[in-house]
Amino acid sequence: MKVDVILGLQWGDEGKGKIVDALTPQYDVIARFQGGPNAGHTIEFDDHKIILHTIPSGILHKNTVNIIGNGVVIDPVILLKELRVVQTYNPTATDTLFISKRAHLILPIHRALDACYEKSKGDAKIGSTLKGIAPTYSDKYNRKGIRVGDILRQDFVEKYNQLTAEHLKIISLYDFDILQHRIDGIPFKEYEQRWFEAIEEMKVMQFIDTEIYLNEALAAGKSILAEGAQGTLLDIDFGAYPFVTSSNTICAGVCSGLGIPPTKIGKVYGIFKAYCTRVGSGPFPTELFDDTGAMLQKIGNEFGSTTGRPRRCGWLDLVALKYAVMINGVTDLVMTKADVLSSFEILKTANAYTINKENITYLPFDLNESIVEPIYDDIQGWNQQVDTINDIAEIPLELKNYITFIEKNVNVRISLLSLGPNRKQTFNL
Repeated sequence: MKVDVILGLQWGDEGKGKIVDALTPQYDVIARFQGGPNAGHTIEFDDHKIILHTIPSGILHKNTVNIIGNGVVIDPVILLKELRVVQTYNPTATDTLFISKRAHLILPIHRALDACYEKSKGDAKIGSTLKGIAPTYSDKYNRKGIRVGDILRQDFVEKYNQLTAEHLKIISLYDFDILQHRIDGIPFKEYEQRWFEAIEEMKVMQFIDTEIYLNEALAAGKSILAEGAQGTLLDIDFGAYPFVTSSNTICAGVCSGLGIPPTKIGKVYGIFKAYCTRVGSGPFPTELFDDTGAMLQKIGNEFGSTTGRPRRCGWLDLVALKYAVMINGVTDLVMTKADVLSSFEILKTANAYTINKENITYLPFDLNESIVEPIYDDIQGWNQQVDTINDIAEIPLELKNYITFIEKNVNVRISLLSLGPNRKQTFNL
């Protein structure tokens, strides 16, 4: 058996949660491999809607094991709050939820640092979610982070106090009052108290060596799906640095984030929207600042599931999509939110850029510094509602043509199509 992978090919928000939920019945194990509560994976079923930030998106299926891997960073307060919501739909969720002992903890001081650094950047801020992600990964790579397995150590509080004191010295160098700072609207000291209460609750959860568990599961013939967060164009190495996240969002992150050897990677499902969106700062070549962009935002309900911030919207960028397909070794494409384009007579896709009077068909290193003009192809839209379709044979010819056009340009087949937010609105092609 091999590990299949599902990840985003754009700037996040591609609909990974919905697709993982839809695919979960085919797998024994769902394993999240990177990121933290800066993610927002939305699942809609029947008349219910749930947003997951840390817990894998297979958690609503009672017979599936869900694993939070070592590459994930965890805020105990957010995790427990999320778990309580999950348990209203799956009361036995903790029976099938496992957490890597090697996963790092987001401390309250990390979240304060995140806000402090973002404030200090002024107009140059990157648009952080303020969840403490970057400071936590920074401590991880500085070899002084606190991991889930440390919770059970006798010197846990001592390690916490030592690391917090170290960061308080850094914060004191800035114009930032830690005692007045609020985390999710809660005063810092009160949040810290809630954090320790959440730590106590976590102690009864199942901490395991997930790399051992997963490799033994593979040897036993179990089927595994690795779930990514954010998107390829936010990867710490291959995104438009510094407007990126703090982890490897690409397929290679599965190996380091779960302890899976490269030879065990199977199918790679790459998810992309039928258009593009982005939250926060950073380059976005096909961004629309006109009524069309506003229309995409309104129809697509493009507001961040984690921050609530409006998403910037634009036409599909095939230059960036081909890059993401290449970096990840994508074997199967999944297109979401095609239903949002139902009101447009003409669609546009960018197949090249003009930079400094030169036409290029690749994603450049200096995307941040260049004036990028996308070169568009016009495609006939289907101009009819498709979110009520019950059979894939009913999709209009123009939508089929749009799918074929994308497939020819990126040289990978679209095997799944989403025509709405509900798990039932997902079709095999």
